[in-house]
Amino acid sequence: MRSLRVSLALKPIRFLSCILYNSKSYSSSSDHLSGGDTAATLSNALALAAKLKSCVFGTQIHGRIVKLGFSNDTFSQNNLVKMYSESGVLGDGFKVFDEMPERNLVSWTLVISGAVKNGLSEMALEVYLDMARTGWTPNEFAVGSVAKVCTSMGADVLGMCVHCFALKVGMEKNPFVVCSILHMYAKFGVIESAERVFEGMDSHDVGCWNAMVGGYALRGLGFKAMSTLSLMHSKGVLMDKFTFINALRGCIIIGDLDCGRQIHGLIVQSEMEPSTSVMNALMDMYFKNAEKGSAFKLFNAMQERDVVSWNTVFSGSSQDVDTKEVASLFNSLMFTSLKPNHLTFSILFRLCGDVLDLHLGLQFFSLACHFGFYDESHVSSSLINMFSRCGVIKMARLVFDSLPFKYINNWNEIISGYNLSCDAEALQVFCQFWNLGFEANECTFSCALESCFKTENLQISKQIHGIIVKYGFASHSYVCSSLIKGYVKFGFPDDVFKCLFELEKIDMVSWSTVISAFAHRGCVAEAIKFLNCLKEDGGEPDDFILASILNGCAGIASQHQTKSVHSLIIKTGYKANLFVASAVIDAYAKFGDIRSARMAFDQSSKFGDVVLCNTMIMAYAHHGLISEAMELFEKMKLANLKPSQATFVSLISACSHMGLVDHGRLLFKSMTSDYGIEPLPGNYGCFVDLLSRNGFLQDAKNIIEAMPFEPWPAIWRSLLNGCRIHGDRELGEWAARKLFQLVPENDAPYVLLSKVYSEDGNWEEAAKVRKEMMERGIRKNSGCSWVEI
Repeated sequence: MRSLRVSLALKPIRFLSCILYNSKSYSSSSDHLSGGDTAATLSNALALAAKLKSCVFGTQIHGRIVKLGFSNDTFSQNNLVKMYSESGVLGDGFKVFDEMPERNLVSWTLVISGAVKNGLSEMALEVYLDMARTGWTPNEFAVGSVAKVCTSMGADVLGMCVHCFALKVGMEKNPFVVCSILHMYAKFGVIESAERVFEGMDSHDVGCWNAMVGGYALRGLGFKAMSTLSLMHSKGVLMDKFTFINALRGCIIIGDLDCGRQIHGLIVQSEMEPSTSVMNALMDMYFKNAEKGSAFKLFNAMQERDVVSWNTVFSGSSQDVDTKEVASLFNSLMFTSLKPNHLTFSILFRLCGDVLDLHLGLQFFSLACHFGFYDESHVSSSLINMFSRCGVIKMARLVFDSLPFKYINNWNEIISGYNLSCDAEALQVFCQFWNLGFEANECTFSCALESCFKTENLQISKQIHGIIVKYGFASHSYVCSSLIKGYVKFGFPDDVFKCLFELEKIDMVSWSTVISAFAHRGCVAEAIKFLNCLKEDGGEPDDFILASILNGCAGIASQHQTKSVHSLIIKTGYKANLFVASAVIDAYAKFGDIRSARMAFDQSSKFGDVVLCNTMIMAYAHHGLISEAMELFEKMKLANLKPSQATFVSLISACSHMGLVDHGRLLFKSMTSDYGIEPLPGNYGCFVDLLSRNGFLQDAKNIIEAMPFEPWPAIWRSLLNGCRIHGDRELGEWAARKLFQLVPENDAPYVLLSKVYSEDGNWEEAAKVRKEMMERGIRKNSGCSWVEI
């Protein structure tokens, strides 16, 4: 089989060699072919070399052209320009173009389209302008190519000028030109202009339909993309692979699995299953709609896979990460003829960061270095992200410092990495970045603002805000959202309004940020006021906004506001939404109405979803209803719902409050033994709290020392609190020292340690701890409680 493949691969090469030999023979005998026939033969040879992207054979044919005396033949020279362009060596094509004694319209068009294909947008534009200056009127291919240049460069004004020129010379209905203009307007965000262009055409080919479906998908208008596809199907337009790829993107936006399955049926009906790119898009749709089984079934049935297929699978695995499965898949990839590319490693590093698997990440790191991808921008950024999330910021900084050239996304990742640990170093990195003269983007400013707000540095945040205004980023919704979060945290509602006024149009992202920020801070009344403003502005709250307000209501145990928001949820049809229903259950439980919480649970999906079951189990746990929590857990198992780490957090918390230590131990062990679930930090935290609260302090200490994660402040506080309850002074002092090292400026270790001493009757030591606390300028946060009247 291998020898057959090699033979088939060599056939085009032998054919080219035969052409070269024949053209040599023909040149010595004028009886065989005329000059035109020889030019046509050489043209076919160049076309084949371009198809194979073989610059070597193309250069040999170029030599033959020169030898045969066709150097001044415009037809042959145009074919040479096309061959060099297709082979990726446009520089040689430009040399041919510069040396041409006579150029025609095709010559200019080939150079422009070649520059566009090779990503040389500015050069394509310069050639287009030179063409116009020399008196040539561009044809449809030149105009369409320049429209693509305007799209890639973001030159909206120039793009409209190109559109005007197309109207002037009568190309406004040419399919190639129209497709480029439609895509251009969609990319610029003026989808209304694209719609007017589309409606103004007498007839539409498949390319125009694809441009509209793709344009809607690009702008996040999934429903419009689907309705356009439906209209296209009703008119009997023959769909191609680009139609289905664009349609599947629209399907992902609206999250409609049934619609995706219908598109799958059309793909089968259109016999597009052999198309690898279509199958990749279909797999992505199934992954994004949480149909992992269907996606893998497609992957296993694919006739031919490319590296994009594997990348899609790796990316899809991020929704429910199983590191063993990812490692096995990568191993399978390495046994194929394909090689992982830079995107493969970028995806894998972020996967390892998601599950905090540094060991696997280091193995992939060595392979990335082996394949020579270490310096690639996406790979290095993902690597910094992985190290930061795994808590080894020093390794992330080492990677950053070792890069020979630092791209903007590298800077953004290292600043974001420092933000994870609330480190003031993030601001120093931003200042270094700014002093070096780099051009910041919206992500850079957002990361810098996050650092300011986490370190509570209002002065520098105001300075960065001034830079944002100066450089025109104040109207960017992403940056505006970061400013809003910070000003809400600092308690400056007037500044929040100023940020909103900077926006030309307040989009849903900004509304969501304002409402969720106020709700998160416990300012539910203000959040509801902004919700009313959103409705007055003609908008409707989405699931994120409603869930955010309910979480705020739960935080302050507000019964009246919870019921008001719940009625709005029922009215707007979100009561069956997973996250909203979960927030409703939690809010009712938090203010003590467990009956309403159970009613909301029954009205949603009952035992059909693990997230809702987890929320209901936690609600029972908070109310000390351990038997009801365990009963629901048993019903989950009967419904074949696989419990998650969050399920066990809820169950072990319930055991902790009820003192059921043995039952909690069994649940913790069953995570790995019965369900194959690796405990996360939250599970260890609950288990340590269970042991500490009930006097098993040495067992809790052993768990902390043996767990595969670095201990964090909350877990030390649980142990220290257990020492306070059960009077273990020696272990309490040890836990307090660990806590002092992690959070030296926090009041919790001082307060708890002083209580350990005072409850043991050692008032002198308790007074020393309080005195040291005062000398360090640390004040105890005041406690509070409230009731709703």
